[in-house]
Amino acid sequence: MSYPPQPPPYGYQAYGGYGPPQEHPQATMILILGILGLVFCQILGPVAWVTGKKALNEIDASGGSLGGRSNVMVGYVCGIIASVLIILGILFVALFVVLGLVGVWSSSSTY
Repeated sequence: MSYPPQPPPYGYQAYGGYGPPQEHPQATMILILGILGLVFCQILGPVAWVTGKKALNEIDASGGSLGGRSNVMVGYVCGIIASVLIILGILFVALFVVLGLVGVWSSSSTY
């Protein structure tokens, strides 16, 4: 006669252990870089974007043993937005310089 399996003990998680998964070691850093890149210094945006993508891949590959996905995702998205803002700023400055040079060139050639 076979007995049914015993239920897992209290607090046991289906993904292989007790308690919640361990947070990714860089989750908080990526979140901070993304927010700082968005608010203060846009040059940090690409750093948050690249490290956030790497951390998301590591979390996905861990099979549930690494957590912190929400912090990494917020930092990753803030890094993308900051990167777009810095690219738009560079394009705006380049357009301003080109229009300024065209204006100076056209005004000096009329004399």
